[in-house]
Amino acid sequence: MSVGTLDPEKRGWRGDSSRPSLPEIHGTLSIPKSPAFFGKMLAFAGPGFLIAVGYMDPGNWATDLAAGSRYHYQLLSVIMISNLMAILLQALAVKLGVASGRDLAQACRDHFSRPVSIGLWIFAEIAIAACDLAEVIGSAIALNLLFHIPLIWGVCLTALDVLLILFLQQRGFRFIEALVISLIAVVSVCFALEIAFSHPALAGLVHAFFVPSPQMLRDPSMLYIAISILGATVMPHNLYLHSAIVQTRNFAQTSEGKREAIRYGILDSTVALTIALFVNAAILVVAASVFFTRGYHEVAEIQDAYKLLSPLLGVTAASTIFALALLASGQNSTLTGTLAGQVVMEGFLQIRLRPWLRRLITRGLAIVPAIIVTAYWGERGTASLLVFSQVILSMQLSFAVFPLVMFTSDRGKMGEFVNSAWLKWLGWITGIVILVLNVWLILQFVK
Repeated sequence: MSVGTLDPEKRGWRGDSSRPSLPEIHGTLSIPKSPAFFGKMLAFAGPGFLIAVGYMDPGNWATDLAAGSRYHYQLLSVIMISNLMAILLQALAVKLGVASGRDLAQACRDHFSRPVSIGLWIFAEIAIAACDLAEVIGSAIALNLLFHIPLIWGVCLTALDVLLILFLQQRGFRFIEALVISLIAVVSVCFALEIAFSHPALAGLVHAFFVPSPQMLRDPSMLYIAISILGATVMPHNLYLHSAIVQTRNFAQTSEGKREAIRYGILDSTVALTIALFVNAAILVVAASVFFTRGYHEVAEIQDAYKLLSPLLGVTAASTIFALALLASGQNSTLTGTLAGQVVMEGFLQIRLRPWLRRLITRGLAIVPAIIVTAYWGERGTASLLVFSQVILSMQLSFAVFPLVMFTSDRGKMGEFVNSAWLKWLGWITGIVILVLNVWLILQFVK
C-alpha cells in the first residue's frame, strides 16, 4: 500500500485523532448522498461564514476607517491582497482538518515538543485576547452609541454570549451558523446602503483595488495602518478554528469523501471571504468618500465616524445604520472568538471540561484584559487600541501560518492530499511576506 493511501492515523503523526476538539459537535451534521451540487454546497456551507466574521470585526472597522480617512482609496489594494492571503490560508486549514482529522492546535501538539507546543499555545492565546479586545470594545461602543450604555458596562454585557452559544449549541451547530450568517447579512445590507449614500468615485476605487501605492513603503504611518489591515484580515485564531469546525460535517471517511469535503469546504470559505472583502472595502470606501474628500483626515475613532456620518451625508439614518452594523459585527465575532478559544485550549492542552465551564474559562481569558483596558483608557483612544490589537494579531500570524503550511506540505502527514508544488511554494511565500512586513514595521518604528 502506498503512503498516499494509508489511513491518516498511521502516517506521519505520533498520536491519534480519536479525541477531537469540540467533541459535542464533531461529525454531527449529515451530508446528503444525492450528487446534486446545490444540495451538497448547502450542506457544507457554514464553517466558512463563521470564519468570515473574524475578517469583518470591529478591529477591521478601526483600521479601515483610519485608512480611508487618511489615505483615501490608496490602501484598498492591501485589503484585496490580505483577502487573497486569507482565502489561501483558510483553504489549507480546511485541507488539514478534513484530511488528517486534526485541527491545527492538535497537529502542533502532535508534531512539536511539549515546550514548543506550550509556546505556540501562549502565542495563540495572546492573539485571541487581542482579537477579543477589538470585538468586545466594538460591541460596547455600538451599545453606547445606540442605547447610551456606559462603555465598561457594555464590555461586561458581551460576556453573555457564552450563554447564547450554550443555548444554540444545545439545539445543534446549525443554529449557531444560522445566527452568524443572519448577522453577516445585516452588516452587508447596512454597508450597501452606506455606499449608496456616499457616492464613491468608481474609477479611482477600481484602480486602487488592483494597483498598490508605492508610498506605503516610504511612509511608516501608512505602513502601520497597512500592517494592521493585514492583522485584522488574516487572523491566526481563524486558522485553528476553521480546521476544527470543518469536522462538524459527517462526511465519508474515504479518499473520495474527503476530497469532496475539501472541495466544498474551500468553496464555502471562498464565498464567505468574498463577502468579507466587500464589507472591509465598503468601510474604507465610505470613510474615504465621506471623510477624506471633505477634509476630515483624522477620523479613526468609531464614535467620531458615527457622529459625522449623518451630518456630512445629509441622511438621518446613516449613523444609526452604521451603529447597527457595528453591533452585529461585534457580536458575531465574539461568538466565533469563544469557539476559537475552546479549540486552542483543548487542542494544545487536551483539557476536557464541561462545555459551560470550558466556555467560561476561555471567555474569561479574553474578556478580563478588555475590561481592564477599557476601564483604564475610557472612551477616548479606543481607535488606537483597536488598531494596535490588530498589529498584535499580525505579529502572531507567523506562529500559525508556518506550521499550517509545513503540515499540509508534508506527504507523510497528508498522503494524497498533500499540497502540490505550486501551492506549497505559494503558501511559503505568503508566510514569508507576512513575516517580512512585520519585521519592516518594527524597524520603521524603532528608527
